[in-house]
Amino acid sequence: MDDILFTGRDTDVCLRLPEPVDKGTLRRLVGEAQDRLAEAGLRAGGAAALRLPPSLAYVAHLLATWRTGAQAVLLDHRLTDHEVDQALRRLGPQVVVAPVRSGGGALRIFVDVTAGVSAYSDRPAGSPHAVIQLSSGSTGPSKVIGRTAADLVAEVHRYTRIDGVALPGERIILLPSMVHVLGLVGGLLYGLHAGVELCPPERLSGDAILAAVAAQDTPATVLGVPFHIGMLASTTPAGPLPQLRRMTTGGELVPAAVANAFTDRYGVPLGNMYGMTEVGVIGTDLYGRHRPAITPAPGIEVRERDGELWVSCPANPYVGPADPTRWADGWLHTRDAGVVDPDTGLVTVKGRLDSQVSVGGLKVDLTEVEATVAGLPGVTAAVVVWDDGITAYVQADGSLTEETLDKLIAERLAGFKRPRTLRLLDQMPRTTTGKLVRSVPALRDAAS
Repeated sequence: MDDILFTGRDTDVCLRLPEPVDKGTLRRLVGEAQDRLAEAGLRAGGAAALRLPPSLAYVAHLLATWRTGAQAVLLDHRLTDHEVDQALRRLGPQVVVAPVRSGGGALRIFVDVTAGVSAYSDRPAGSPHAVIQLSSGSTGPSKVIGRTAADLVAEVHRYTRIDGVALPGERIILLPSMVHVLGLVGGLLYGLHAGVELCPPERLSGDAILAAVAAQDTPATVLGVPFHIGMLASTTPAGPLPQLRRMTTGGELVPAAVANAFTDRYGVPLGNMYGMTEVGVIGTDLYGRHRPAITPAPGIEVRERDGELWVSCPANPYVGPADPTRWADGWLHTRDAGVVDPDTGLVTVKGRLDSQVSVGGLKVDLTEVEATVAGLPGVTAAVVVWDDGITAYVQADGSLTEETLDKLIAERLAGFKRPRTLRLLDQMPRTTTGKLVRSVPALRDAAS
């Protein structure tokens, strides 16, 4: 991993927070963190659980864990104590790294953190993986996913072969959390390897993101999720932004209305990326030429079997008990519906495989219903699920009523496709990665 992440001169700037952090400073901080981890009992072959918000402390302790030859267990800092305790009991790390002081406010992208390291167990890591992550949990309980050092290195190299990624000397305006795969590999690890500056905005707001783009003259790519696209689409720039090259989004399907609003406002490509925690980036369309289709990433093979997308994955990515039908014989069953064009190889993701339901003997694709509802005027977010009938949970902007919403849907969808139940929410529940939650019990709780 050192050959991948610690390339470059000591004077090369790798992070701007907003003060520049060069490679020499980062190497020193990693060495200091490695000493603290060793004093607390971390050894090669052990594991360190990192429960830190995005911060310089997080980056230093993550890289120090790997330099020690240990496994990094990434725990989102927004998890509850109960969720963290469950993960710690299951994974048994040798040390836990958590904040002893933090500042800067809840809306900061990068937080000023002083990290504390405490001993937890004397057990070796339960698997040979370099990193353990929890899936986003947008459709149910999180899965425990492991990736080896070789797998992470291969993904970093995969990024270097994708046309349209930020190039050496350019910047990534980093919005997704580095605890999760898009921010971790597509942001942090790729940036450190390729010589791309990572520039998180000071705060999570449209104005702050645009200020980060305008802060320097070098080309900038905004990396985020659909939630961030909507934020920027509703923000008016103070002036021209010649530095902005594109925005790249991952995480979930982007409603056409949101994509169009962004490109109309900024006039730059809105790139699309499809990936999973289990394998990282699977396919991209960084110029927005094939939306919603994507091209498989270099080294990745995608197949369609009975309407489901399968992705090449040499080893089982799951740690501990897991659904045995999710991975077999080198193929990950994504549980996503989609098609692969036999002539072009382009892949179109159509949503979750379980979005197909039967109403009165007629097949209905809930993804189609959801896309229709999400594209209606006054709707800012929507999730459509099967809950004893088609049910739409909708976050509205302004004075949209259920009666008006029902009328708009009736104009656009056949009667058998229309939601039986409409529920208007002030705020849709989201995962820690910004994905809309699709768990029926969680949606019911939010609506009540």
